[in-house]
Formats: sequence, structure tokens, C-alpha cells
Amino acid sequence: MDARRALRLGVRTLVALTSVLALAVAGLAWSLQQQLDTAVTSRAAIPDAAPTPPGQAYNALLVGLDARTDSAGNPLPPELFNALHVGPDAGQLDTDTIILLHVPADPNQPAEAISIPRDSYVPIAGGRGMHKINSAYEAGLKSAEDTLTAQGITGPELDRRGREAGRATLVATVEQLTGVQIDHFAEINFVGFVQLTEALGGVPVCLNKPVHDSYSGIDLPAGPQTVNGATALAFVRQRHGLQDGDLDRIARQQAFAAGLADRLISTGTLTNPVRLAQLVAVVNRNVVLDDGWNVEQALAQFAGLQGNDLRFLTIPTGRPDLRTPYDGIAIQIDQAAVRAFVRSVIAGHESRTPISTGPSGSGPSGSGLSAEGAPTGPSGGSRRTPATTPPESITADGIHCVN
Repeated sequence: MDARRALRLGVRTLVALTSVLALAVAGLAWSLQQQLDTAVTSRAAIPDAAPTPPGQAYNALLVGLDARTDSAGNPLPPELFNALHVGPDAGQLDTDTIILLHVPADPNQPAEAISIPRDSYVPIAGGRGMHKINSAYEAGLKSAEDTLTAQGITGPELDRRGREAGRATLVATVEQLTGVQIDHFAEINFVGFVQLTEALGGVPVCLNKPVHDSYSGIDLPAGPQTVNGATALAFVRQRHGLQDGDLDRIARQQAFAAGLADRLISTGTLTNPVRLAQLVAVVNRNVVLDDGWNVEQALAQFAGLQGNDLRFLTIPTGRPDLRTPYDGIAIQIDQAAVRAFVRSVIAGHESRTPISTGPSGSGPSGSGLSAEGAPTGPSGGSRRTPATTPPESITADGIHCVN
């Protein structure tokens, strides 16, 4: 394989899989597969997961986890989180970033990275009622831990099995929301994200105006600049002080991923053995993949990918100030509109196996949605609120200025 082709192959993989918090570090395994074999894997996230051969489409759920432990469940020092401005450990495992990545079989079609706002008010799988989607992971974990504790299971095994249940619950929740089957899963925590940006030497971003926020710790001027470590984390986590809150934060995350792709292409990262080794070490400590995600086969699917072959989109949303009975203010979601949007995004690609729906055909049985897909009950009434037009998509072909 000549150097140019090897570089394009590596860049293509990383651009695609980095659509959320740079989870595509796994793509570096084209040269370091044996080292990546030591990374933590999940069997429960995608039961009976199997490698996806070249020429076959797949959907991957990419997750950024608010965790104070590494991928093996080992506690991380509290002083580290003080420096990152992520607050004290409240025992929660919320998913701050959720992206559904669709990779088509046809190499001439773009990959689609669809963001799901963390505050989306949706039915949580397992008959757990309506809640913010970022609580699905913890809901599954806590339920499993209660059962396992009653059986006398404690310590690391309790944490491991609880997290596996959390991953399974989140995957099932996204499947019933979007109506598509998820084939692969990847998860990264705060520290992994910070260490990844440091290993890359920073990521270029651009702000429309100066920002300062004591909650996230961000303090940056307007214009193009490079963010690194804790500053990079603050850039993608800020939502206080942003006009559209969680939706503006998603725009930040998507712009960051585009800047990451630019960094990979322009700096020769993939040809630097030292930097490659640093990135693989980050994966082994902080990334969890389903045990069927064969990285070498995934690489073959990305051969020749350029920046404009990956699109970042966001699901349609309703009112951003929906009052809920137990979860405070959330983002209203019309499930029928989300499913229609996801179908339209992958139209022209391969058809996916649909997830079974309830009698109305617009959502899972017992979903807590009306026949029109709107929330029912005291949180929103039965009247449907039209979904807003999703934000304009961006592609990973440069640096995009955001609020």
C-alpha cells in the first residue's frame, strides 16, 4: 500500500467515526490492531454483534458518557474533574452526546451523522416512561444494579454488568425513537476526549463571538483558534449562555468534529508513529466498542472518503422549553417526525430493518405518544406541536464558525 493511499484510508476512517467526540480513534487500528485488541468491549450493547463486511451498510450509535471512571470502571482522581469543570461525581452516568451514524454500502454516498439532543423527551425502553434520553443509560444501569445487588453481586462485577444493562437500554431507546436497527456501538468518557485532543495537538474551531461561561469553564475570543484538553471539552459541553441551549451545543460538537477531520488531514497525524501510539493508548483506557465491530473491515468501507462525504445533521425537534413532571425543562420530540426524518436521510441508501411499532404505526407500543407522535399527559397534552426544521447540515470539509 503506497503512502498516499494509506493516508487516505486512515483519514477516511477517522473522519467517519469521529463524528462524535472523536470516537474514530479506533480507525487507527489499521496499523496497531493488536494493541487495540486490549480495549474494553461490550457484549450487551449489541447482542450477537457481528463484523460488517465491506459493501454492507450499517448504523452505529456513538456516545459521549459523563463518567468519572475509565472504560474498565476504575475511579479517576477527583482533582482531574475539578480541572475539567465537570462538577462533582453525583453518581450519575448521563450520555451528553448521542449520535446515530449511518454508513452506506455505496462508497459514492455520504455517511450521515445524526445528532440526538440529550434533553430530548422520549419513551425510555423497557416501559420506563417518558424522560430525557440522556437518562436512558443510567435507568438501565440502576435497574440492573438493584436486581444484581439483591443476588449478592458487588464490586467491579456489579459495575460492569450494570453498565452493560445501561448500554443495552440506551441502544433500545434510540432504536424505538428512530425506527432503525443499530449494528454497532462506541462509547467514550470525558477523560478520553481530553486526552485525545491532547494527543492530536489540539483541534481548530471558530466562534462567531467571544464566550465566557463559569459552568463549563470556557473563556475564548471570537474567530478561528485551536482548542486543546480541558478547553476543548468546555467548547463541546457549554450550553449555559447559549441562546438555543442544547441545540447550540450540538452545533459545537459537529463543528468540532469537522475541525478534527481538518487536523487529521493537514498535520500528518496518521503517519506519526508516536502520535498513533498515544491515540491507541487513549482508546484502550477510555473507549468501549461492541465486540462485533471489526475495525479492519470498517476501514475498507471508508476508502477514499473526503470531508464532504460525511454530513452532520440533527433530528427535528419541537418546543425547547417543554415542562415535564419529573425532569424539569426538556426538548419536545415528535417521534413520527423523527422517524420520517431518519428515513429521508438514508433514502437512496440501503433499506434498514425497521423496528416494530405500536398499533398506531407511529411509535412503539406503550410509548407514551399519541397517534400523531406527540407527548401525551401533563407534560405536553395531546395536541401536537409541529417539529422545527432541522438545522442546516454541515460537512467535514473545513472549519465552521458557530455560536
